[in-house]
Amino acid sequence: MKLPQAFTKNNEVNVIIETPFKSRNKFTYDEASGLFKLKKAIPDGLAFPCDFGFIPNTKGADGDPLDVVLLIEDYTFPGCLVECRIIGVIKLEEKKPRAKKIRNDRFIAVPAETKDDSDIQHVNDLNKNKLKSITEFLSIYNYANKEIQIKGIAGPAQALNLIKKQVI
Repeated sequence: MKLPQAFTKNNEVNVIIETPFKSRNKFTYDEASGLFKLKKAIPDGLAFPCDFGFIPNTKGADGDPLDVVLLIEDYTFPGCLVECRIIGVIKLEEKKPRAKKIRNDRFIAVPAETKDDSDIQHVNDLNKNKLKSITEFLSIYNYANKEIQIKGIAGPAQALNLIKKQVI
């Protein structure tokens, strides 16, 4: 499967969904096969608070494409391509056992064409409880494998600059 570029012709960002909202299963894109595979089930009582995906043709410090948290009105599925507007970034550091700390930010996006979220242009426009549920989820869902530290939240200008630096 040929992946699209990171940015669209309209300077929006392409996002490919890996794990949909409310899933307890974590899916990942397998580049060799072009398929999505089940990586793990997360602990009972937890579910993904929104869609999680990646920006194709980018590479973060962890060697993977950049991660995106997508706020969307309806359900999607693994492999769904969504043109998005970046509204911010959750700056995140993680440390695996016996490894050094790395940045592994989560970019926050809404669909470029949306009826319910057209007024959301900046992370500060989000419901504070929604943002809190996302950051709390990020802090705990990988607790067995990594130490996670949220280092801050920034708006779309800083987020887009970070993305542009990591396009391959």
